[in-house]
Amino acid sequence: MVNRVVCVVLLALLAAIHAQLWLGHGSMAYVQELQQQIKDQYAANALEKSENDRLESEVNDLKDGLSTVEEKARYELGMVKANEIFIQVSKR
Repeated sequence: MVNRVVCVVLLALLAAIHAQLWLGHGSMAYVQELQQQIKDQYAANALEKSENDRLESEVNDLKDGLSTVEEKARYELGMVKANEIFIQVSKR
């Protein structure tokens, strides 16, 4: 009789452990979902890092050289130097 009670208690504990493993907060599916979220976050971080590096390079160019400032002024703002003639050609 005691052996049966011990077996039933052990089987109940085993079932509880398996239920936690497959269905609980630390389940296999939950861990896989968290691992996927981590991979997605690493990918997003890599994209943001490359954008930050590009912007940092652009800031350094603007700080160091006037040629970048001049280029931006010409193409983005349409500015010209003194004694220059601006000619715009448009297609019809």
